[in-house]
Amino acid sequence: MVTVEFGLILAGLFLVALLYSSVGHGGGSGYLAILSLTSYGTMEVGWLKQYAWCLNLIVAGIAFWHYSKAGHHMRGMTVPLVGASVPFALIGGYLRVDGALYDTLLSVTLIWAAWRLLLIKRDFVGVGIGPPDLREALPVGGAIGLASGVIGVGGGIFLSPVVLLRHWATPKAAAATAAAFIWLNSAAGLAGAGLSGQLQIELEILGFFGTAVLFGGLAGSRYGADVAPQMLVRNLLVVVLLVAASRRVLSVLSL
Repeated sequence: MVTVEFGLILAGLFLVALLYSSVGHGGGSGYLAILSLTSYGTMEVGWLKQYAWCLNLIVAGIAFWHYSKAGHHMRGMTVPLVGASVPFALIGGYLRVDGALYDTLLSVTLIWAAWRLLLIKRDFVGVGIGPPDLREALPVGGAIGLASGVIGVGGGIFLSPVVLLRHWATPKAAAATAAAFIWLNSAAGLAGAGLSGQLQIELEILGFFGTAVLFGGLAGSRYGADVAPQMLVRNLLVVVLLVAASRRVLSVLSL
């Protein structure tokens, strides 16, 4: 029987997928935020990370298809970033993280995501747009990949602001690269969890969650390739992320 809480979770996951996919993201940090605000927030670290990765695969795959189809993909930027990130995401997914440490890392990640959403108020276009060279791309990709694997996100919340603030690409090209980056890092994180014997996916729950984000991702990414920024939605996301981060911080302080 589907409870009221479960229905609200599905609605929240749909909304996160709708919003994040519009900028090429899989929504991992948003899914973790939603689940952290519910009874699922008490689940093991590995459980939360693995569901976030699975949902990322669905939404980021759809987002990449839409942005690539629209001609926004810059292969020269994507390949070095992804090539450096995937091995480190695999390592990060293999690592077993203490619950309190995970709460701390997740809280920092959620706060970073909120700050990033507030920081990027408009599209960066015009002067100095160009892909990074290998000396820049490889360390950035590797660092974000490791963080993604440890925390359980795809890395888009870290990658997109770096790409935009360093003027490596236009916002839509950044979205295409972020989607590919997120998909491959999430797959690597799951592979790492599998190799370490930590996989604990419940297919029935994944089916419900996956259906919700599938529809959200289809709608968001389809329109996201052509639409303007969503300031009100951005502010709502900031609130959700900060509330979730606060809950995780309180759980650490209560230990």
